[in-house]
Amino acid sequence: MATSLAACAGCPAARAQDAAPSNPAAPSESLAQSLARYQGQYRSLSDPDLITVVYVDGDALYEESELRERQRLLPAAASDAAAHDRFQIETTKGLLTFQRDASGAVNGLKITLDDRTILEASRISTEPRRLNHARQYTKQQVMIPMRDGVRLHAVILRPAQTDEGEMLPFLIVRTPYGVDDYDSRSINRSKPELAVSGYIFVYEDIRGRYRSEGKFVMNHPIVAHKSKKDVDETTDAYDTVDWLLQNVPGNNGRVGVFGVSYDGFLAMMAGIDPHPAVKAISPQAPMTDVWMGDDFFHNGAFRESYGFDYVQQMEAQKTDATVESKEDTFDFFLKHGNFAGAAAAAKMSDLPTAKAFLTQPTYTKLWQEMAVEGRLNKVEVPTLEVGGYWDQEDMWGTQAEYAALKAHDTKHEVFLVLGPWNHGGWEFTARRLGSTFGTLDFGAATGTEYRKTIEAPFFEKYLKDRPGFDLTDTASFRSGVNQWERYAGWPPVQGFAPARLYLEPNNSLSFAPPVPAATAPAATYVADPADPIPYRHRPIQSTYGKGSKWYTWLVEDQRFVSSRKDLANFETPALDHDVTVTGDITADLFAATTGSDADWVVKLIDIYPEDAPGGMAGYQLMIAEEIFRGRYLRSFEQPEPLKPGEVNEFKWSLHGADHTFLRGHRIMVEVQSSWFPLYDRNPQTFVPNIMTAPPSAYKPETVIIYGSPQYPSHLELELEK
Repeated sequence: MATSLAACAGCPAARAQDAAPSNPAAPSESLAQSLARYQGQYRSLSDPDLITVVYVDGDALYEESELRERQRLLPAAASDAAAHDRFQIETTKGLLTFQRDASGAVNGLKITLDDRTILEASRISTEPRRLNHARQYTKQQVMIPMRDGVRLHAVILRPAQTDEGEMLPFLIVRTPYGVDDYDSRSINRSKPELAVSGYIFVYEDIRGRYRSEGKFVMNHPIVAHKSKKDVDETTDAYDTVDWLLQNVPGNNGRVGVFGVSYDGFLAMMAGIDPHPAVKAISPQAPMTDVWMGDDFFHNGAFRESYGFDYVQQMEAQKTDATVESKEDTFDFFLKHGNFAGAAAAAKMSDLPTAKAFLTQPTYTKLWQEMAVEGRLNKVEVPTLEVGGYWDQEDMWGTQAEYAALKAHDTKHEVFLVLGPWNHGGWEFTARRLGSTFGTLDFGAATGTEYRKTIEAPFFEKYLKDRPGFDLTDTASFRSGVNQWERYAGWPPVQGFAPARLYLEPNNSLSFAPPVPAATAPAATYVADPADPIPYRHRPIQSTYGKGSKWYTWLVEDQRFVSSRKDLANFETPALDHDVTVTGDITADLFAATTGSDADWVVKLIDIYPEDAPGGMAGYQLMIAEEIFRGRYLRSFEQPEPLKPGEVNEFKWSLHGADHTFLRGHRIMVEVQSSWFPLYDRNPQTFVPNIMTAPPSAYKPETVIIYGSPQYPSHLELELEK
């Protein structure tokens, strides 16, 4: 973000102005003059791309940023002895406190809300510069009838002022998370480029949620449409569009639909058998197949703590109040043994999806019918798929939907964006400009760049016939070197060559295949279900609970577990040149266990050198990772026990990556057999249903990883030539 540095907080004039008393204006000083000492630009300490501006307008003080419309600052109560330099933000009721240096000059600010620090920023200029040019929207609430008579609640936001004869397209978000709070301020904050351009925004509560009528069904399967009673999310999207076109004046007859996560699933539903007016959709981190690789299972391994929290949030109430626990969830799930025990303790066993977890843990017809990608056998609407490489919830769906649609993309209307983000990390919020993530610094506001150069132009092209959208297929952010790349397809082919990274004895990792003389196993360890490996630093809070580290766990330093004896690490020497891995990564593991079931977790890790700057010395950063449950070796529908001691080949995708391992770094592959409590413990003794496994089934077993010419465990990947 370009920033004018017209003046500095440390210059003599600024100090003289700022050092004036901050109490109510002296008789010779107007209120505006008194407030002017706070004017200027303030840069966020945690996100250098975030600039807040404070300025005087009339006799009032205001603050704004690209993330927020302007907010009036009201002096704190005069009776408050601590009111010195303190102001209340009129709308949010947050508290803004200006900070001063030893000379008395204003040199920063802090914003707090409910005793939480929202923003700390240093003053970089005394020259105010308006950043936000928000467009005002009016709000209307309606109940939209569906074909079966059920009415869905929606909020309609339209520009307060339009040019004479200006006709605007609709942008729709359908969601289970509630729409009452959407207003002019929220859309200017979340979609500033689109809000300024001008759209009729519609936010709708889906069937059975919040103020909408009907019954909620998680990831409602598409049904055969034989009568008006046969409804699903495709028909509700169609009926919503049809009603809006007929009942909201000033529209141009075109509709776009977008959304993140569950809303991304709903955006894709709007593109299946779509209303003719739907001209563009953007499923972002969409729930696509919740058994195969999204929210609830990954290759058969059950996402226990997430499924436990999310299902209660969605099905135990009509709203989505957060599930909160003060107990370390690691201890909670270990104490209750299996998911049946945990569900019973929470009194959630009869919730529809929890019941499905308990009774149908395999890839049954129920889960298959929920899946979306099998429905994507033609491109009916221009589609922009968006996802993050460190998405902790729905990394799989973005790439699966793109791949399914791309096979039928004869008109080149399917596009893909993969960035350095977690779940929805490209969204425009105070913590998600995209220049940093966890301990990583990408050197630019990646989320802002995506929205300005790809998302907004995409909808402008297909809904308003405006130029500017120049993405031909795929945009990918390459971490390590921190730069955007554009490819003719995903995974890219031109400029890349297939390679194998072999797991070898003595903790070695090499691009050269094992030598014929190699006979010893590459590694052996004992996996004990009584002492599972945590998936993130403890204590592990509820998924969305206060202080939860759920959002950034995929970039946590893996040194907190890598020294354990119940896993295996394989490393290259320090690299003598940059190595760029781009595209799909596949684990091909030859392994055996003394048990009759096992989980396999493989992580591809970038080890930073000990002299790396910025607190990254020796850091172990996961680049790609995934789990596979051994019982599903031959079939996801019909699990079978493993034969103790038998060597099997387990092969599964770690999904896509675009990363440069820099010279001096090391590449590591880590293999382990638990990832708790995100994934439930595998008892390592085959039982028909792990959800109800008895305590006697949980046994420590010896795991053997092979790395010989006969059994060459390796990763398959694509290297830049």
